[in-house]
Amino acid sequence: MMNKPFLFLSIALLTLASCSNDDETATVAETSTSTGAIKQPLVGGPNQPNQAFLDLSTETTTAVNRATWDFGFSSGTDFRVTINGAIKMAVKQLATTDMSLVQTSDANVAVGAGTNPSSNGYCDNPTGVLEGAGGGIGTAIAEVSATDSENKVYLVNLGYAVSTTSPSAGSVSIDGEARGWKKVRFLRNGNGYKIQYADLESVTFTEKTVTKDPDFNLTFFSMTSGTTVAVEPQKTKWDVCFTTFTNYVNFGTEVTYGYSDFITTNMKGGTKAYQVLTSEFTYDIFTKTNIVEANFTTSVTDQRIIGSNWRNGGGPSTLPSVKTDRFYVIKDVNGNYYKVKFLAMTNDAGVRGNPTIQYAILN
Repeated sequence: MMNKPFLFLSIALLTLASCSNDDETATVAETSTSTGAIKQPLVGGPNQPNQAFLDLSTETTTAVNRATWDFGFSSGTDFRVTINGAIKMAVKQLATTDMSLVQTSDANVAVGAGTNPSSNGYCDNPTGVLEGAGGGIGTAIAEVSATDSENKVYLVNLGYAVSTTSPSAGSVSIDGEARGWKKVRFLRNGNGYKIQYADLESVTFTEKTVTKDPDFNLTFFSMTSGTTVAVEPQKTKWDVCFTTFTNYVNFGTEVTYGYSDFITTNMKGGTKAYQVLTSEFTYDIFTKTNIVEANFTTSVTDQRIIGSNWRNGGGPSTLPSVKTDRFYVIKDVNGNYYKVKFLAMTNDAGVRGNPTIQYAILN
C-alpha cells in the first residue's frame, strides 16, 4: 500500500477543504472550469454503500446509496431498461405476458462464477452499451416493444441489500441480506414507459408510469418506494462513477462476477478515457501535446476503461493496493482534457472504500 499521508497531499487537502466539502455536493459556478484537484469521493467505507459520481470540471461529487433503485429507463430514442448491477440484480425473461400467473424463484438467475454464464443474458452487458439482441449483449431486458403482446414478464432477482458487517482492515463486506424476488413487465406509454410489478405469488400487480428526461442518461425507478428516484446527475454533469459492479470475467467460460472498487466513465453522456503506462510517460510530464485521440476509441463503447485496472486485487496473503505504474486521460463532455491518477484506495487506518484521486487539466 502507499504510505500516507504525503506532505503534498495533506497540504492540498487542507487547501481544498476551504472551498469544497465532499460531505455534500459542492456548489460551483457553471462558468468555472477546474484546473484540477485532489478528491476523496464518498464511496462510504468497506461496505461501499454509495455510488459516487464525480464531475472533474466543477469538482462536484454526488453520492447515492446503491440500493435505492432497481431499474434505469433510457432517455434516448430507444426503449431500453437497465437493472442495478451494483447490488447484483439479475433477470430472466419468461414465456408469458400474464402478470396474474404465480411464479417461482430460480437460483440460477443470479450473479456469480459457475451460476451465471454471460451468455444466459441474465445481467446487462457491462460495457454499458444498451443495444443488443440478448444472450449477454445489450440489456438483459429486451427492448420494450410498441406491441404490448410482445413484452414478456421477467423473473427478477433483486440482489442484495448493502452489508452492515464490519470487515477486517483492508477487506470489504458488500452483500447484505438477499432482497428477494419480483415479477415485472415493461410496456411503452407514448414516448415513455409503464412498469408492472408484483410479488411472485400475487395475482394482482402495481402499475406505474416513467417519463423520459432528455437531460439525463436514464430515469431511475424504485419498486420499494413506487417512484422515480435521483441517482445519476444530469448527463453533462459527471465524468466517473465509483461503484460496486457486475462485470463479465473469463474463468474458462465467461461468467458474471461482482466487483468492489470499480470505476465507470460516463460513456452514455460522452465522456471518453484511455490508460497511459508510466513506462511511456510519467504523470508529471504528460501534457496535452502527448494526447492520442485515437486512444479514446474503445471508451466510446465501453465504460470500463478504468474499471478495476487502477488497483491490484490482492490475494490470500496480500491486500489490494493502487497500481502506481499507470494513470488515465479523460476527455469530458465539454471537450476538457484531464490527466487522472489514483493515490489511495484506503484511508490512513487502512480501511477500504476510501479512495483518493488526483487530477489536472491539460491545456
